[in-house]
Amino acid sequence: MLISKKINDAINEQIGIEFGASLQYLAMAAHFAAEGLTELAAHFYRQAEEERDHAMRFVQYVVDVGGRVEIPAITAPKCSFKSVEEVVKLSLDGEKPVTGHINVLVELAIKSSDHITQNFLSWFIREQLEEVSRMESLLKTVQRAGETNLLYVEEHLARQRNHKAAAAAE
Repeated sequence: MLISKKINDAINEQIGIEFGASLQYLAMAAHFAAEGLTELAAHFYRQAEEERDHAMRFVQYVVDVGGRVEIPAITAPKCSFKSVEEVVKLSLDGEKPVTGHINVLVELAIKSSDHITQNFLSWFIREQLEEVSRMESLLKTVQRAGETNLLYVEEHLARQRNHKAAAAAE
């Protein structure tokens, strides 16, 4: 086994956090879909899938290092929202503790001289920077647009998606 019980337990906790984030993003996406905000819905559906993928990376890592996967109970997501700003702020507020927990995992790996786990976690550190930055940017866009101009937010997200698709095609 290439992982300590302490790190294995902490990663299992992170698996629950990632699956919980995925469910929260799914609830957000469904809310926007019901409101006819298709770009916001698509954005949060992608976020939900991304968080699920993160959880699965952790699952596969624990399996690869001979640990034991034990997925904790997941808290039900919030499903009712008063505004787009509330949703995006909740999303940003959710990413910050995820980042904090990954930092705790890194510190635990450093203290345990677990270089394999440190190396594995480096991808997540970069990913969390991107996640927080993206949500901060979306929050600023939503705040500028206000609730009466949500089509600007929809257009902004559509442009971003098209830009990424064009960059990926090159």
